[in-house]
This record gives sequence, structure tokens and C-alpha cells, in this order.
Amino acid sequence: MSWPRHSRSTSRGFSIGAALWFALVGLFFPALVTLLTFRSNEQLGPTVTSAVSGTAPLFALLAAGLIIGERVPARAAVAALAIVAGVGVLSWKPRAPQPGFGGWSLLWPISGAALRGLAQVGAKAGLLLWPSAFAAGLIGYLVSSATVIGVNRLGRQERLRPARASIAWFALTGILNGGAVLLMYAALSIAPVSMVAPVVATYPLVTALLSAAVLREEALTLRVAIGAFITVAGVVYLVASKTAA
Repeated sequence: MSWPRHSRSTSRGFSIGAALWFALVGLFFPALVTLLTFRSNEQLGPTVTSAVSGTAPLFALLAAGLIIGERVPARAAVAALAIVAGVGVLSWKPRAPQPGFGGWSLLWPISGAALRGLAQVGAKAGLLLWPSAFAAGLIGYLVSSATVIGVNRLGRQERLRPARASIAWFALTGILNGGAVLLMYAALSIAPVSMVAPVVATYPLVTALLSAAVLREEALTLRVAIGAFITVAGVVYLVASKTAA
């Protein structure tokens, strides 16, 4: 199949091909990716999970070139590497416990990062046919929700009754996550994967800065400052190079 090289599609209405792409993405994003992240946190702890998960843009750039034939400029690859390095510095804590660390356990966060990168490319493939971020988010979330409910029904774990406060927090988290996915799809509908994927990968920077500002146990250390500088420098280089091109 030949994909258009530009970011906007000539088709404006419903596309069954695009709907299938959105549904396919929904099978593993965000549902399966979230489950893999939880499993990785259990096996390796949040430090290693965050650092390895930050490699998602590298998978996205590779998949964009192979699947939809997107030309990945050198500046995007350099910016992605800088952002991955910055996220690694932000996530690195030398004294953080890493229970059960082992080579095979790394497959959990690596799989999550690969699927997250593939999700961006799959969504882009659908958006080239039907440039509707709302449709991409709606179809993807419906399929993803059905996947989570199905896995939960098949599981044999004891089902605990959640507290009302936890339900409210889960709902708020869902709203924020849904808004983030919708904004990402909106960006993918007007920009190439090589531009969007590295920027999306900078979310640990916001997490680190908010944690330092709100949580007492999180301090704004030299490590956080260096990681933030590297990450921001990667984004600035990417955007500045695009503007100059």
C-alpha cells in the first residue's frame, strides 16, 4: 500500500480503512501498554521503567519509515536521541531499589515502549486516510476499554470493592489521559511522526518538575536540572530546525 507523504489527507469523510487502523491501535494502546507498564513497575521498579519507556520515539521513528514510508530527517533522529538521554537522566536514581532486576524483565518496558511507538505510527496511518483526531480517540478508546474489561472478566483475581475517593481519582486520571491522547492525535493529524513522537516523549520532564514543586520528598536536584536541560535542548533543536527548514 502506498501512503501519502504529506500530513493532510485528501479524504475528509469517514474511511473504513482509517477506522480499522484506529481500532487496531486501540487493541494495545493505551490498554496493553498500561498493563505492560504496571508489570514492569512490579518487576523493575519505576526508575528503570521510566528510563526504558523513554525510548518510545526511537521505535516510532523506525516504524514511521518502514510502515508509512515517512522520511525521517536527521534532525529528528538527533533530537529523539537527546530527549531519550534527557529522560534517562531525569528517571535515574542511583539508590532506587530495583527488585527482581534481570535481563528478561527488561522485555516488559521495552515491549511497552515499542508498542507506544507503533501506536503513534498506526494512528498516523489512519489519520492520513481520515484526519479526525476525535474519531481516532473515540474508536481507539472504545476498543481499548473493551480489551481491559475483557481481560478483567477473564482474570480470576479477587475483585475488591474500590473506595469512592479512588474512583474519583481514577476518573480524573482517565480524563487527563484521554485529553492527552486526543491532543497527540490532533498533533499527528497535522504533523509527521518524526516531529510529534520526540515531543510526546518529554512528559517525564513535566512529571519531574511538578513533583519537585508539589511533593515534599521530591527535590529539584542537579540531576533533574541536567535532565531537564538536555530534554528541552532536544525539543528546541527539533522545533528550531523544522522552522529553519
